[in-house]
Amino acid sequence: MNDLNAIFTPGMFVRHPDHPDWGVGQVQSNAGGKITVNFPDQGKLVIDGARVSLIPVFDP
Repeated sequence: MNDLNAIFTPGMFVRHPDHPDWGVGQVQSNAGGKITVNFPDQGKLVIDGARVSLIPVFDP
């Protein structure tokens, strides 16, 4: 898992680097390198942290 992805905890906000059109999602969980994120228009998705480096959003 990407070291940056390890910092994501439930409640934090992120963007997907390959899908900026998904908007800002909220982290639901981060376990075993799988990060569950709820995006406004895409719904709840499980992101493989070993393949995707999510972008933190500090001011949603």
